[in-house]
Amino acid sequence: MFYREAGQFKTSYASDQAVFPILQDRIGVFIILAIAFVVIPLTGNDFIINAVMIPFLVFSLAAIGLNLLTGYTGQLSLGTGAFMGVGAYACYKLTTIYPGVNIIIWVIASGFFAAAVGAVFGLPSLRIKGFYLAIATLAAQFFLEWCFIRIPWLYNYNVSAAIEVPQRELFGIIVTGPRASAETRYYIVLSIVVVMTWMASNLMHGRIGRMWMAVRDMDIAAELMGIRLLPTKLLAFAISSFYCGVSGALMVFLWYGGAESAVFNINQSFTILFMIIIGGLGSLLGSFLGAALIYILPIILRFVPPQLGIPLHAATIEHITFMTIGALIVFFLIAEPAGLARLWQIGKQKLRVWPFPY
Repeated sequence: MFYREAGQFKTSYASDQAVFPILQDRIGVFIILAIAFVVIPLTGNDFIINAVMIPFLVFSLAAIGLNLLTGYTGQLSLGTGAFMGVGAYACYKLTTIYPGVNIIIWVIASGFFAAAVGAVFGLPSLRIKGFYLAIATLAAQFFLEWCFIRIPWLYNYNVSAAIEVPQRELFGIIVTGPRASAETRYYIVLSIVVVMTWMASNLMHGRIGRMWMAVRDMDIAAELMGIRLLPTKLLAFAISSFYCGVSGALMVFLWYGGAESAVFNINQSFTILFMIIIGGLGSLLGSFLGAALIYILPIILRFVPPQLGIPLHAATIEHITFMTIGALIVFFLIAEPAGLARLWQIGKQKLRVWPFPY
């Protein structure tokens, strides 16, 4: 079969611990990147890029951020939407205060503001865990939502209380604002997501990732081994919030083009949480799979049934989506808690040993 590692010898520890140790995996990643960077911009229309690919990438980045905290470190959080809002509002303020600076710099810098806020609200994680920690992060969600509404300075005293994205250029090319092309915004979002995914992968295969997973598996044993719980947990909250903050800035500046505080409500937090539950906790691939399923499923229900002669109203599509997502969450929690990523791993393992039983 085509998916075999026969003849691929590992001669060093580094090659044995590589992220993609099998040649076929490396080829597959290269093909996926080629499709994302070349095929989709050349063949996809504005709808595919604006309404499918850009939001899929934005939600995937937010899911990676939450997965670093919940899936790898075991700290349950319900404040993802609020931390995305911190990144969006921070990017808006930085852009309006320093209009001459490259907008991409402020998108990345906004993540540091979200990281600082996330670390502050991560302080209770040393004393509480599980359900009680989830309630603490839920309090952060409600408090930050209140700030987005009640502090006019955050939205420059705009009468509509909304973020209005200004037009900005990069090397003479318009990248934000109503005149920015879909392909330009897509390339920027895709590049940021690819780089940050690569950084997260390296982070999880290093010392910090092993510390996080030790805390997740048994924090008392991790502390006895010499891992300092408070710095480790706060670092997880900070880096997770950094990813969510960058995702929020990308959502407003390179997808929506403007937003109100309601975009970052508790429903957004639950949506990101459902993505990593269905996609797979503790898996970067699961973040992409969960985001693809939850976000693209309503789009499929909206366009495929009418092509088959089955018209569906918008309310019906919404109800079917909720029912499907709920059923999938229950199914994966019972049958396969590791989510879609685990099913993908099982399928690859079966290919590696086929036709022998596994």
